[in-house]
Amino acid sequence: MKNMETTRQQKIGRLIQKELGEFFQLEGRSLFGNSMITVTKVHITKDLSIARVYLSLFATPNKDTLLKDIQSHTREIRFKLGAKTGKQLRIIPVLEFFLDDSLDYIENIEKLLSN
Repeated sequence: MKNMETTRQQKIGRLIQKELGEFFQLEGRSLFGNSMITVTKVHITKDLSIARVYLSLFATPNKDTLLKDIQSHTREIRFKLGAKTGKQLRIIPVLEFFLDDSLDYIENIEKLLSN
């Protein structure tokens, strides 16, 4: 059986997803150029110490390079997240960024099926 996230983990995940989504929308251009960055999901560890953030990256020539660039700004992003959510979260989890390639996967399946 797959381990289920608790309600608290889900709430914190949704909060972080919303706040990071706004961050990338409002401040992403100044840091990461004209790439479109979408936070697709956030998984929080049971002890609430780590947030695994999955991103969809669009309008970028190289997704891996952009992901590395985002990862290099993790401390700054976490600090800004803390400033926005400090009243709701006692501890801001460590952020880990991953590429969410599920949309690429779906697109690839659709291409295969349409042939």
